[in-house]
Amino acid sequence: MIARRIAAAALLAAFGALIIPFQTRLAAEAKAAGFRTTAINLDLRERIGQMGFLAALSGFRSPLAAFLWIEAHTAWESTEWGRMAGLFNTVTTLQPRSILYWDMAAWHMAWNASVAAMQDEKQPSEALRIRAQRQYFNLGKDFLERGIRNNPDRHQLYLQLGVMLRDKFEDHCAAAKAFLKAAEFPGAPPYCRRFAGYEMAKCAGHEREAYEFLKALYLQGEKQRLPTLVNLLRDMEKKLDIPAAERLNDN
Repeated sequence: MIARRIAAAALLAAFGALIIPFQTRLAAEAKAAGFRTTAINLDLRERIGQMGFLAALSGFRSPLAAFLWIEAHTAWESTEWGRMAGLFNTVTTLQPRSILYWDMAAWHMAWNASVAAMQDEKQPSEALRIRAQRQYFNLGKDFLERGIRNNPDRHQLYLQLGVMLRDKFEDHCAAAKAFLKAAEFPGAPPYCRRFAGYEMAKCAGHEREAYEFLKALYLQGEKQRLPTLVNLLRDMEKKLDIPAAERLNDN
């Protein structure tokens, strides 16, 4: 049994030695293209063990990440939040270009773990429950921000960051910026710009800017004239004392 493990480790190491130059070239090309890559280092080795480290080194990062993702799901079902967070960190280290891993890790932290922290019957102190909840919010936000650094060419994580900043942090100014950034990418959903306008309207000192932004969307045509946008514009017209001639047509 020991001999088999030694032989398997030797094969993985040999394959790793062959694939390293190829991976190095890919990493250099990714860096030149503006992407960030996550290094396979001793910190990763401590987290996944020697055999897992050799597997990652030998080019099996994707299946190893998938296996650990299943382990993280099991930890979620068992409400082992700390273990789950550690596994998510490892998975995203192994597969930094996977939008799904970053997105789901952030969701589990900022939504599932945070709710569990607030409902923790073992913690009688509300202040400490709120503190734990906030820590999970921050962990979720950190996953999204690191995911964005590794995937600067995709809109999805900017969109999810906007949702988190809006719903969990109630930071409407930052949420508006995240939604606007998401909207810049080809293929981004059209509602990204509407969401940006809605959040801008809640950002103190930017009400007039938000009105002009939303009015421009309204003028693009029927597809943008959703009830939420129209009602918000009419409310802002009153608050900003917009001249009657410039207001939306009631028809």
